[in-house]
Amino acid sequence: MSLNDKKPGKRPLYVYTLVAVVVILILNMLVLPTIQERSVEKTDYTTFLKNVDQGNVTKAEIQDDYIYYVVEKDGAKTVCRTVRMEDSQLVDRLYAAGTSMEVVEPQKPSILLNLLAGYLIPILIFVFLGRWISKKMMNSMGNGGPGGMMSFGKSNAKVYVKSTNGIKFSDVAGEDEAKELLTEIVDYLHNPHKYADIGASMPKGALLVGPPGTGKTLLAKAVAGEAEVPFFSISGSEFVEMFVGMGAAKVRDLFKQANEKAPCIVFIDEIDTIGKKRDGAGFSGGNDEREQTLNQLLTEMDGFDGSKGVVILAATNRPDSLDPALLRPGRFDRRIPVELPDLQGREEILKVHAKKIKISDSVRFDEIAKAAAGASGAELANIVNEAALRAVRDGRRFATQADFEESIEVVIAGYQKKNRVLSNKEKLIVSYHEIGHALVAAKQTDSAPVHKITIIPRTSGALGYTMQVDEQEHYLMSKEELENKIATFTGGRAAEELIFHSITTGASNDIEQATKIARAMITRYGMSDAFDMVAMESMSNQYLGGDSSLTCSFETQTLLDKKVVELVRRQHEKATRILTENMDKLHELAKFLYEQETITGEEFMKILNGPSGSAEA
Repeated sequence: MSLNDKKPGKRPLYVYTLVAVVVILILNMLVLPTIQERSVEKTDYTTFLKNVDQGNVTKAEIQDDYIYYVVEKDGAKTVCRTVRMEDSQLVDRLYAAGTSMEVVEPQKPSILLNLLAGYLIPILIFVFLGRWISKKMMNSMGNGGPGGMMSFGKSNAKVYVKSTNGIKFSDVAGEDEAKELLTEIVDYLHNPHKYADIGASMPKGALLVGPPGTGKTLLAKAVAGEAEVPFFSISGSEFVEMFVGMGAAKVRDLFKQANEKAPCIVFIDEIDTIGKKRDGAGFSGGNDEREQTLNQLLTEMDGFDGSKGVVILAATNRPDSLDPALLRPGRFDRRIPVELPDLQGREEILKVHAKKIKISDSVRFDEIAKAAAGASGAELANIVNEAALRAVRDGRRFATQADFEESIEVVIAGYQKKNRVLSNKEKLIVSYHEIGHALVAAKQTDSAPVHKITIIPRTSGALGYTMQVDEQEHYLMSKEELENKIATFTGGRAAEELIFHSITTGASNDIEQATKIARAMITRYGMSDAFDMVAMESMSNQYLGGDSSLTCSFETQTLLDKKVVELVRRQHEKATRILTENMDKLHELAKFLYEQETITGEEFMKILNGPSGSAEA
């Protein structure tokens, strides 16, 4: 509900009266005469004279240009019209035939009617039509807001009043550190005197940074819900206008409204749209619309009084692109990281969203949270929803553990592709490929346990995959663990080479992942004796997947590529050696997977650790 919601005023009565008069005049002048003309039969003058001589004309009205007459014949009356001719005997003929005659003298048109028909009505039509068209154009050009271009300079921010049933901190899970930092802002809005007594002032702004889907916008709404104050919400892109100066005017209007409604919270989503670094290298000399908007935002944040209780919150997933002037103390004083949730956080988020659906009592959220490592809050919400949808498709009234596990696979690899049927040879190759991954992982220390292996194609393009799930959360990776990961990625190709003495395109993603890890080990993690602890690569946009750029000479880049190839080759050879030493288990497990298409980690380990031939048992 908006604080500025008002019913639009009614139009004055004279406006409707004027419109009605214009419509009636137009009908009288254009429509009604046309209807009358349609009911009159047109004849020539000879036919008219024949009807008069035969005594069929009972009434005639002689006008200046036309003669209207009524013909009665065979009991039917017909109104006819003919052109008036210069006939001196016409009156005598009509008199002799006994026709009732009436001569209508031509009337001079009224001056007022001429003015209305010729000037006033067309002008009114064009005025009203022009105003309507211009209003539509203004609305479309003025960002769609009320008043269109006439409301240039209005921020169009969505304003929500305080609500007792709005979003609270209890609706946000997995971000305890962020909630703790924001709780102080809520307390300040409730008890400003407590901070004023000691001389402390609240930070004017707090910047929420983190990957997409971690709940930055949700946290801002939760702050407003806890504080029960008005909440202004606007996206950074809404400040960007096609006319120079309009963005700055919107900033001024936004802060003016905020000061009027203080205490309140102003939330600017995706602030990097207008807060990018100023470099002055543009064609306009660094004075374009975005920079004017940013300059106005900096001025407003310096000018408003923080003691009034106006708190500025902003969210971005590109903090490295923001202008330093925006991040200095006195503007966005506090930077609040909203990172991907850990294991406990994922479990809490799943429980929050699971309250909205019906679930089985046997659902174990700790197992689901482990399998969903690296998932954001938005992805976890999607996992819960996919589980509910799967239960509905299967005709059940509640979601089970299997539904949640399948929904994780849907989010990771896509839906099962039912219309893709592999040939027996391709199916056998994929079976050995996936068992190669799993077998290499299982025979190495410090590797995540195998959770599931499948050769059912997915909509993401994967013909199969091996899922590994860590028992505990990992924040540090050792050199040995990273090398084991590379070896696991090369295990699929190694199995193809050993069994079929050929290679396929199925290892393309494995090659990409292995190369990425190997290059990071050498260029960023300092895990190479040749370069020691020297960074050869810099990262940017860490929350959006990360963009890397090399910071070394061409000669060093050549040496880097050589070291990456050597590292991947060593792990490839290690994977081949592991599979050669366990050839019997490779054949046995691949055959079992070929027949079953999907096996669990327990089944895999039972066959691996059991005697040969245990798969048939």
